[in-house]
Amino acid sequence: VARAQSEEDAAMQEVVDGADLGYVGDDTPVSSEEPLSPAPGVETVCVFPKNAGKIVPAGEETELLVGLQNEGESTLNVVAVHSTLHLPYDHKMYGQNLTVQSFYNASVPVSVQATFPYTFAVSKFLQPGAYDLVGYIVYEIDQHPYQNVFYNGTIEVVEVGGLLSVESVFLITLGIALLGLLGLWAYGQVQQLSKRKQRKAPRWNSELEQLMPTWTSGWRVPRLQ
Repeated sequence: VARAQSEEDAAMQEVVDGADLGYVGDDTPVSSEEPLSPAPGVETVCVFPKNAGKIVPAGEETELLVGLQNEGESTLNVVAVHSTLHLPYDHKMYGQNLTVQSFYNASVPVSVQATFPYTFAVSKFLQPGAYDLVGYIVYEIDQHPYQNVFYNGTIEVVEVGGLLSVESVFLITLGIALLGLLGLWAYGQVQQLSKRKQRKAPRWNSELEQLMPTWTSGWRVPRLQ
């Protein structure tokens, strides 16, 4: 049975406004041990609102939006969204299992697009730098579980503003040390120049006295200060 456009819009609005959110622990399983595959006709996208650089402050919550489009043959029910953090050079090494966010009453009818919010936080003790974030959305169709990867890319973990990193402290200390060395070098150059002037002045006076005629004996040439 074909759905009118107004019915699709109403269904989408129901998904966005009527879905109940729930949070479970980081270690709570959301799928079976076997890896889940995406269902045919289901597409996902991911957006970091007002965060084009994908900057993630350590220890603080970061929000992203998961867009899902159901072009399959049956209504699907979104179960949960979760993600994992990996080292960029080796995805086999887990950096951290992030928040699992569950959904209730979040059904997406055929030919409907829906958006689901997802909030996560990386450990405040995580070293700043680039990491790979892999995000998953788990859903069911006719009681059969499926899973799509909605994001598999790099994020930049930074320390919370106002705190100096170890690298910043090192650079500041190095800059102060270089300025101090430059000041000592400049002071030494000034001292050497002053000593040279003091040495040349008596020699000039002595030579001038020798060149003066004999009838001026007894006169003294003023010393240069």
